[in-house]
Amino acid sequence: MLKVRKSSDRGVASFGWLRSQHTFSFGHYHDPAHMNVGPLRVINEDRVAAGRGFDPHSHKNMEIISYVLDGALEHKDSMGNGSVLRYGDVQRMSAGTGVTHSEYNHSATEPAHFLQIWVIPAEAGGEPGYEEKHFDTDSKRGTLRLIASNDGRDGSVSLRQDAAIYATILDGSERADHALLPGRQAYVQVARGSLTVNGCALEAGDAVQVSEEAVVALSDAKDAEVLLFDLPV
Repeated sequence: MLKVRKSSDRGVASFGWLRSQHTFSFGHYHDPAHMNVGPLRVINEDRVAAGRGFDPHSHKNMEIISYVLDGALEHKDSMGNGSVLRYGDVQRMSAGTGVTHSEYNHSATEPAHFLQIWVIPAEAGGEPGYEEKHFDTDSKRGTLRLIASNDGRDGSVSLRQDAAIYATILDGSERADHALLPGRQAYVQVARGSLTVNGCALEAGDAVQVSEEAVVALSDAKDAEVLLFDLPV
């Protein structure tokens, strides 16, 4: 079964310095029909103006993943971490019992574009944690590269949830298939380009929830970059 979420149907927040499109209910955008898919709670596509960003703010009991598409994102947090994330970088912050952080566009001249993803942890609490890794273009080309998992396998960042996130870059005849085990579902988010998922045509910003299917088939791509979430039902 396929349930499509078109880019144009997402919630929108626009504050001049920030334009954010919300796949699920977030902030002032609330839609009871779009709250989450399993433990996947947030996918925000954020575009931040040069030199602007999110002032220090707090989170708890959430796994927060940043996937940078363009530009440079500067991060600082109450755990003492500080870094500048660029394309190919994946950051995971486990908020646990509570953490404060800020995110700014590191550039004074160029915009930043990234996906902010929240996953509900399997258990509340725990010490806050931080991790970041780089996944270059070649590692994602024509294959589903694991970038986050519950055990940090294959060089992925670790999540406190029975979930896995894959990234892929596909074009032309390139394709990728992902098997879904019983009791699992998938959510596919198109970051850029276009492709078909199990025969369903998707454009940049579109997404599809896949359930009760044995395989998630990604094909017919045109300059596509895609995230695939393997989630418990």
